[in-house]
Amino acid sequence: MELARNVYQATAQFPKSELYGLVNQMRRAAVSVPSNIAEGKGHRSNPEFSRFLYHARGSLLELETQIRLAVQLQYLSEERGRELLELSGPLAQGLNALIHSLEESGTGAGSKANPAND
Repeated sequence: MELARNVYQATAQFPKSELYGLVNQMRRAAVSVPSNIAEGKGHRSNPEFSRFLYHARGSLLELETQIRLAVQLQYLSEERGRELLELSGPLAQGLNALIHSLEESGTGAGSKANPAND
């Protein structure tokens, strides 16, 4: 949620012409990360949780791309872009570790123990 809060603060300075473009996309992706984690945790099965973690990771990768684009368009300073990407790094590592842990236990979305994948 810290990353989402920081994205909201950073995008407040974008040109008004980007309100329904990059600002909206970045904010939606940023909010999607913790939302998917929370929603997945609310499900009663590890395969469902794992599936939502994959969605969260996808949103995070989308956000990282958008941050880089915002820097290239000079909507964000290189320093601010780097700060946001530094917040996303540990989050990506944590998501990857949790996904890997669920899959190693045989209860992740990509595991053979999941009958939905057969």
